[in-house]
Amino acid sequence: MAEYIMAIDQGTTSSRAIIFDKGGNIVATGQNQFAQIYPAPGWVEHDPEEILSSQYLSMSQALEKSGLAPGDIAGIGITNQRETTVIWDRHTGRPLCNAIVWQCRRSADICTRLKDEGLTDFIMERSGLLIDAYFSGTKIKWILDNIDGARSRAENGDLVFGTVDSWLIWNLTGGRVHATDYSNASRTMLFNIDSLTWDSELCKILGIPMGMLPEPVPTSWEIGKIAKGIRPIEKFAGIPICSSMGDQQAALLGQGCISPGQAKNTYGTGCFTLMNAGSTRKKCTNGLLTSIAWSMGGEVCYALEGSVFNAGSSIQWLRDELGLISTAHECDILAESVPDNGGVYAVSAFTGLGAPHWDMYARGAILGLTRGTTKAHLARAVLEGIAYQVKDLLDAMEEVSGEPLSVLRVDGGASVSDFMMQFQTDILRKPIDRPKLVETTALGTAFSAGLSCGLWKSPSDILGLRTVERIFTPQMDINEAKRLHNTWKRAVRRSMGWEK
Repeated sequence: MAEYIMAIDQGTTSSRAIIFDKGGNIVATGQNQFAQIYPAPGWVEHDPEEILSSQYLSMSQALEKSGLAPGDIAGIGITNQRETTVIWDRHTGRPLCNAIVWQCRRSADICTRLKDEGLTDFIMERSGLLIDAYFSGTKIKWILDNIDGARSRAENGDLVFGTVDSWLIWNLTGGRVHATDYSNASRTMLFNIDSLTWDSELCKILGIPMGMLPEPVPTSWEIGKIAKGIRPIEKFAGIPICSSMGDQQAALLGQGCISPGQAKNTYGTGCFTLMNAGSTRKKCTNGLLTSIAWSMGGEVCYALEGSVFNAGSSIQWLRDELGLISTAHECDILAESVPDNGGVYAVSAFTGLGAPHWDMYARGAILGLTRGTTKAHLARAVLEGIAYQVKDLLDAMEEVSGEPLSVLRVDGGASVSDFMMQFQTDILRKPIDRPKLVETTALGTAFSAGLSCGLWKSPSDILGLRTVERIFTPQMDINEAKRLHNTWKRAVRRSMGWEK
């Protein structure tokens, strides 16, 4: 009997494939980066064909390294960067243009017009989302309005839309299946999270033909099978795709947050904080969002969510654009080489601010510079800035949930930073729980796929598979923590509205 799951983890900067065994252990991994395209300030694009080829290569690498046969793979789970928007030709399968990445702010003016028309409350009521360029809906509208012939082709039924999971599913099934799961659909600003259907009024507001949209399906569900004749991955033909899941919701499941009130934060390219909100949708008024966490066994689970748009990407900025470090770990070394931040605060609002501020026009700012400022102070300020933004999110979540958070479970690449995790617990005043396996995004979609194909029987079966690597607890004086956070809030105010 096949007892392995392959997780396809298509992220913002790389495509990965990870094979897990029944015990939730990693057997083999394949990973390949792809180009980040910046055609204008605040704009971010990906080449959909490069995403696809890098994902195929990663799948092949993982299988080869594992020593397993394709028949040993019981099913495949897909997790993906969520709001990134791909539009392609229904007949040829070729992309119309580059994918518009979730970070891209080019549709900010569209969002401003929607707000000016008084649609904020209506869109929040239907979709659970605030009006922002972050989400897919306004990105689709921008493409239809700005690419020659796109709108007429869409209205004629020749173009289809998908987030990256849909793009992968379409290609993996040889164009036979055009689908997305509820968790990804709930991040488009077009999906009614109460009825679990595309909302005709939201589509009308944005001028998006509903025929472009993929079929919404449950998260843990056999969506289709990998088609024969896909040359780079011919060996995988016939393996079922058993789950599709947005990356942050997958991390929530991978962290074992299956009960209401449990929360996780993923320190990736962005920072994403989610709290399990149970089967009842919560209405938010403080900048938080309500998304669908997953749908399994006929039950829907909702999540409260807030996002930091630039987290790990701000460390990459120190490395790639400023050349102050050559590896991410050097940022930790520099930060620990000074006793404090020297009065420097870095607000990494390169593409605006997410919850709880939601300012599309904010931009990055470094404040408190003096002649004595060194690159070590700047490195420390960047790491501290990530932790401050996470605290802002969790303060808002506690307000909505009405209960204090007992512990924050963490994952993602930057969570390996002992310095940042210690600073996070100092500022947050809550314990930080870091698991031994920080690849919880891939693990979450593996769990979902395994539940679908019968490898595990119920979500409770996966709880014992999570093991703790370290618990961080506050060491900083509470008055000093409050002083630092209050100064941070002053810095955030200075960064807001810069582009207006």
